Amino acid sequence: MYSGQCLCGRVRLAARGEPLRVGICHCMDCRKESGSAFTFYAVWPAGQFESTGETAEFRGQRFCPLCGSRLFSLDAQEAEVKLGVLSDAPTLLVPSYELWIKRREPWLQAVPGAEQFDENRR
Repeated sequence: MYSGQCLCGRVRLAARGEPLRVGICHCMDCRKESGSAFTFYAVWPAGQFESTGETAEFRGQRFCPLCGSRLFSLDAQEAEVKLGVLSDAPTLLVPSYELWIKRREPWLQAVPGAEQFDENRR
């Protein structure tokens, strides 16, 4: 079980089992949304994910309306969780791929063994 919460604790989430995939994205949307050089996330089947507390949404991304923490996106098939909200850090989850590496900062190295994509996964 993986669990976490937003900065103020009003929104909590949990994902059961191991994720389908773990990735890093360097695209402009992820950079702007995270306020950082990339987003670190994992994807679980929607049925293995749950959240409590009120969230707001912008372009499919859920966040806490009080503290602004970016949390997850959810559709009928999958839940994509921002791994920075997990309660246990560092996490043992390791990215198996990186997206939009053409936008990766030059001082960042590729994750060893992770598949590299110039833009989105094929």
